[in-house]
Amino acid sequence: MIPDAIMIFAAGFGTRMGALTRDRPKPLIEVGGVTLLDRMLALAGGIPRKVVNTHYLGDRIAAHLAGREVAISDEPGEILDTGGGLKAALPLLGTGSVFTANSDAVFAGPNPFDLLAAAWDPARMEALLLSVPLARAVGRKGGGDFTLAPDGRLRRGGDAVYAGLQILKTERVAAWPDRVFSLNRVWDAVAAEGRLFGLSYPGRWCDVGHPEGIALAEAVLDDV
Repeated sequence: MIPDAIMIFAAGFGTRMGALTRDRPKPLIEVGGVTLLDRMLALAGGIPRKVVNTHYLGDRIAAHLAGREVAISDEPGEILDTGGGLKAALPLLGTGSVFTANSDAVFAGPNPFDLLAAAWDPARMEALLLSVPLARAVGRKGGGDFTLAPDGRLRRGGDAVYAGLQILKTERVAAWPDRVFSLNRVWDAVAAEGRLFGLSYPGRWCDVGHPEGIALAEAVLDDV
């Protein structure tokens, strides 16, 4: 069954952005006159339930989203990392599988959520991660994250870069014993059982996790 909910991660400090995030959270940085958060929400427009988590300058994000049908999962005490943030937001997301998305990626090409939905096979998969080959990962600093095998399974190491979007079953997250944890730990557990899969994005992708990424992303969008 295709998920009907999405969690967009927007709680981070955005430290790699330097002065740009001194007085605003990274999801509200603009690329081509549109905030990163609004770009991701537009891509996810067909998903009925939307949740955004907040921590750093969360009041700015809440004000930006006021009046929209987007629920906020605030993390007021300490930042919970991706796994803990998703676990805390599950009451808003519901049970079963969900989409998750980082807010600092820009896509030019087919809607990535549509591609994930078409490839999702819950009988075989516990997680389906969108990836992009390192050679086409605009703005990427560092190497790849995974190897995408011919059968679609992922293993650590290789030149497949996680593109920041996935479909994930939430039962394991809900049962995870820690309050603060990364989804990387969940992925490793899923991979050990052969249920971590990947899908290569055919369009263009840019990482906007650092200041130079803004101009790079705008160039990617201009080339469409």
